[in-house]
Amino acid sequence: MTAEFLRPDPIAHADSAAGNPAPPEGAPAPSGASAPGPQDFGFRIEARLAGATGTGADNAPRQGRAGIISTPHGTIQTPAFIPVATKATVKAVRPEQMTEVGAQALLANAYHLHLQPGPDVLDAAGGLGTFMNWPGPTFTDSGGFQVMSLGSGFKKVITMDSSRVADDDAVAPDKERLARVDDDGVYFTSHIDGSTHRFTPEVSMRVQHQIGADIMFAFDELTTLFNTRGYQEESLERTRLWAQRCLAAHRELTSERSHRPYQALFGVLQGAQYEDLRRKAARDLGAMEVDGQRFDGFGIGGALEKENLGIIVGWVSEELPEDRPRHLLGISEPEDFFTAIENGADTFDCVSPSRVARNGRVYTPDGYFNIPQARFKRDFGPIDPDCTCYTCSNYSLAYLHHLYKAKEMLFSTLCTIHNEHYTVGLVDDIRDSILQDRFDEFRRDTLGRYRTGGRAASH
Repeated sequence: MTAEFLRPDPIAHADSAAGNPAPPEGAPAPSGASAPGPQDFGFRIEARLAGATGTGADNAPRQGRAGIISTPHGTIQTPAFIPVATKATVKAVRPEQMTEVGAQALLANAYHLHLQPGPDVLDAAGGLGTFMNWPGPTFTDSGGFQVMSLGSGFKKVITMDSSRVADDDAVAPDKERLARVDDDGVYFTSHIDGSTHRFTPEVSMRVQHQIGADIMFAFDELTTLFNTRGYQEESLERTRLWAQRCLAAHRELTSERSHRPYQALFGVLQGAQYEDLRRKAARDLGAMEVDGQRFDGFGIGGALEKENLGIIVGWVSEELPEDRPRHLLGISEPEDFFTAIENGADTFDCVSPSRVARNGRVYTPDGYFNIPQARFKRDFGPIDPDCTCYTCSNYSLAYLHHLYKAKEMLFSTLCTIHNEHYTVGLVDDIRDSILQDRFDEFRRDTLGRYRTGGRAASH
């Protein structure tokens, strides 16, 4: 388990360790200093999972690892859960509270910030982190997810049923198609005011550079499991060509915007449920280089069936360069974390912990339950007596039940704090189990308790 350094740590962190503070954001680089570039982003592996897994190639070693991602705004110890701050806020929670729950980084949505308030506003503010008063690392997705969710109306889900009849024009019931894809990009209709907008790889890159996150994603087309095999192949090639254009635009914008810290660019792997397409995407983007610019990491995207999560993550992890981090877009259930981490995912994001909190569902080591249930009206204990979050340290289930019934906004805040604390902490504990070489034992005990736990068992 000896630490293995695979890429250089950022210059900013070397300066900080030596007692030399980094210059203020937006200030010109000191005389003789190198311009912002890939050297300012790093990833190193600290420990690996031993043994083989049955979800990848036969007798293939497990791809799971613990590592550290270094960015101009701090480090991320992986595996890590990245809470979603869609519109530059985790709904109902102050950024300072996200620090208290243990979040290491936050992910915002380029599509939503493009529409409101506009990337120029965030750029003028000094970037996403400064705008929302978040000092740590930040991510933005490219808007590619909205191509599918707006186009077909399936909203914020990655899991679908592939048994449905293939249909390249599939639209969710009672939904209108709001996006149209062509080889150059996508036209979409704003859900806010009905205006028409155009995203291309170049537009997505400029928008994300202006937003200013430490890690951003290449523009991609997200298909559904309802699409035909032929369309999946066509879309995969379109995403590959878009990835090349993203790398070229990213290189140009990095040079143009040398007054800003370097922003890492992750390529996004598609291919739905097809092994050959997933592996091809990983090989293509893993080796892709445009004028010396390569992807700094990779996002594992696309709709998939839950039971195939580990298999698909294993396929791409076996093909990708191991010296760069892998981000899995859109998972939040305890079983999924263990499966994805074992098969090679390093970071994750999902809106689910905050969304279900607003509807009354809370997570505990003994499973989840719903606070609106009548049995909690006179329960004066906390959500979880062993939890150290602000909510459990100060408020009872009876009070939370009252807030929900009274439709008080504080309910969303308190339950979101708890759910994000639980989710972030669980992944942190998985990281510790890898470092301590007890991952399998920890998974067995954690999931065994979660599936059969006491009070939550009657949810």
